[in-house]
Amino acid sequence: MALGDSVAVDGVCLTVTHILADGFIAAVSPETLARSTLAACSDRTVVNLEQSLRVGSKLGGHFVTGHVDGLGYLTESIVTATSWEMSFSVADERVSRYIVPKGSIAVNGVSLTVAECSSVGDWFKVAVIPLTFADTNLGYLQPGSAVNLEGDVLGKYVEKFLRLGGGQPSIAIDQSAALSRGETLSSLFLAEHGYL
Repeated sequence: MALGDSVAVDGVCLTVTHILADGFIAAVSPETLARSTLAACSDRTVVNLEQSLRVGSKLGGHFVTGHVDGLGYLTESIVTATSWEMSFSVADERVSRYIVPKGSIAVNGVSLTVAECSSVGDWFKVAVIPLTFADTNLGYLQPGSAVNLEGDVLGKYVEKFLRLGGGQPSIAIDQSAALSRGETLSSLFLAEHGYL
């Protein structure tokens, strides 16, 4: 680790400003404190740490940027024969709008797949395998524990393109034969082609 490196702390991307013998210090903005669990951390809080992806590194899971959308809360954790089924509530629309069945979600920086969710995304369930449960702080959570949530960045880009195209002429994309015939990218187009 070096000064200026990016490190995700419970899924929140921070920049290393000082190196210590047994850790590091990072500056945290008011926006980050307001949108994450970091303000409630103490020197006894167990957090997940992950260095940023280096160019050329192997990709696995989904893209996690470390830009937390908001908070969720554990409602229950049930042990099954093969995993822990963990359910979370989400009150923040900035997060819930990106929660879809079989979509990706980062919980405290841990990339997971949504097993079930409500139609509006105000609750969701994930299955956590034993390795992930043991190697992260998900095993420390109790009902009511707050977690940092980050939705799938691809969903955010799709939403922005649809919002910008709503009611306005959309840009045709040459890469798709249908779009090159003059069709525009819209929510109707995406639904007709199995994306919504």
